[in-house]
Amino acid sequence: MRLGAGHDLTYHHDLELVFRDPVLVQCPTAFQDPVFRVPRPEEALAVTRQFGEAPQLLVVFEADAGGTEPVTSLIAASSVEMVQGTVFRYWRGDLEPGQRLAPWVRPPDQQ
Repeated sequence: MRLGAGHDLTYHHDLELVFRDPVLVQCPTAFQDPVFRVPRPEEALAVTRQFGEAPQLLVVFEADAGGTEPVTSLIAASSVEMVQGTVFRYWRGDLEPGQRLAPWVRPPDQQ
């Protein structure tokens, strides 16, 4: 699972958090301004009870999802990797080193 981050996600993003083997994803499909924090003991316990063992990694953050209060989000996975580089969300044939296209982007003749 990949979370993309940047100033304007309309055209590209510059940072990804890549979660390997996610077993739990509780977050809105769109949010902004996440603030990551250490999981509270009750959150870690709830995830452990749900899966029968503690996850290798539990990431928790609060974010603005458009409501009146921040939303608490949890992701349990085996690991996370931070990947930097521009990822375009539209077709470009002139990529420079370190740039790539989002996985869903197709050339105009393949749409």
